Amino acid sequence: MKKHLFASVSLFLLAAPAFADEVAFPAKLVSHAILPANTIIAAPADAPAHLKTSAKFTTADRKRAEGLGTVPGKDGVRPTGLSMPFDGQAVQGFSGIKTMEDGTFWSLSDNGFGSKINSSDSMLMLHHIKFDWDAGKVERLETVFLSDPDKKAPFPMVMEGAEQRYLTGADFDVESIQPVADGFWIGEEFGPYILKFTRDGKLTDVIATKAGETEVKSPDNATLVVPANPTAKMPAFNLKRSGGYEGLAMSKDGSKLYGLLEGPLYLEDGSIEKADGLTALRIIELDVASKAWTGRSWLYPLSEGGEAIGDFNMIDGTTALIIERDNGAGTADKACADPKKPEPTCFAVPAKHKRIYKIEMTDENAGKAVRKIGYIDLMKISDPDNKKRQGGGEGFYDMPFVTIENVDVVDPTHIVVGNDNNLPFSAGRAIDKADDNEFVLLEVGEFLSAK
Repeated sequence: MKKHLFASVSLFLLAAPAFADEVAFPAKLVSHAILPANTIIAAPADAPAHLKTSAKFTTADRKRAEGLGTVPGKDGVRPTGLSMPFDGQAVQGFSGIKTMEDGTFWSLSDNGFGSKINSSDSMLMLHHIKFDWDAGKVERLETVFLSDPDKKAPFPMVMEGAEQRYLTGADFDVESIQPVADGFWIGEEFGPYILKFTRDGKLTDVIATKAGETEVKSPDNATLVVPANPTAKMPAFNLKRSGGYEGLAMSKDGSKLYGLLEGPLYLEDGSIEKADGLTALRIIELDVASKAWTGRSWLYPLSEGGEAIGDFNMIDGTTALIIERDNGAGTADKACADPKKPEPTCFAVPAKHKRIYKIEMTDENAGKAVRKIGYIDLMKISDPDNKKRQGGGEGFYDMPFVTIENVDVVDPTHIVVGNDNNLPFSAGRAIDKADDNEFVLLEVGEFLSAK
């Protein structure tokens, strides 16, 4: 790791402001739409046989599961009611959303079943979707399966020798999306990389990450090689597994991309980046025209109780929305008596910190921490008109999911929010049932206009 990064970190620490008491803003549930958890679609007709079924390598010992539906899905010790492998490809795992001018949305499924090693038969795909808010349904208008026909990936891929070089969750972990006129920009976690695809899903660019002059690598980066001698020094990586680009925002003029890492960068002494004593995540700026890093970045400080981010989109030229969350799932009223001894009848670590923050990032605070303007609490959403279709309680709706990974502005007073259900492993809505894909329209005018 180069010294340049550590010098810049010192500047961050010196310049980081003290954070005032955080301001909570109200949110009201307007509409609620649900895509059932067990939504499975067929692979493309020209896909190889390996991709006609999925989740064949999700057994605890990673041995191939020969029969469909023979591996029970579990959230810890709790069965979720669904079993693998699947006859087709799971639509699950929405991990990033973007509002389009015609009222539709683009989203994407993430790498598949949670890791590089178990997702080699999970196809990477983008979804053009529309919400029927009145009926509470999610309509899938189109699915774009991602591929690499021109061999742009700088490493061997799972389908390397196949005629149709479809990408899988063992190649990339796609987590965030920005549609543009000629295709899509995607934020990825394994590298981490910024990826560019054509409108029909063909890979054109793979951009490795740099923070200043320092290369940023996760332990899943394909360029890292484990040494043959167990006493030899391990190759250097400075980002934890699953710590890459969970968020990817675009400037309103389309000239810049802002990649937000889910985990903090690790420094040479083993410590992590911080701002005012708080764990901080990097927002790194990419110039779209040159496809080069500008050298500018900001720090996003996690609040007390926050452990990761879920999505990131700009509101206007200087303000943005960021989902911040803990790793809990489920509600406190059904918590296990001892979280160290989880049982199938309770939530080991209930959800507490599920928020959407409004931040300000400007030329003035570049190289420093962003300004947190305020937040809404996704565990306490007002529902006076009883618009919810599941969850919550009298007069309120909640989102007790481990991962909530979709947020964008719909209009000056509304935002859309959705979970990633990690099919078939996450069960936060109910103790023994896999989470559905839930999307909500929230009225948050005061929050969006806050200065």
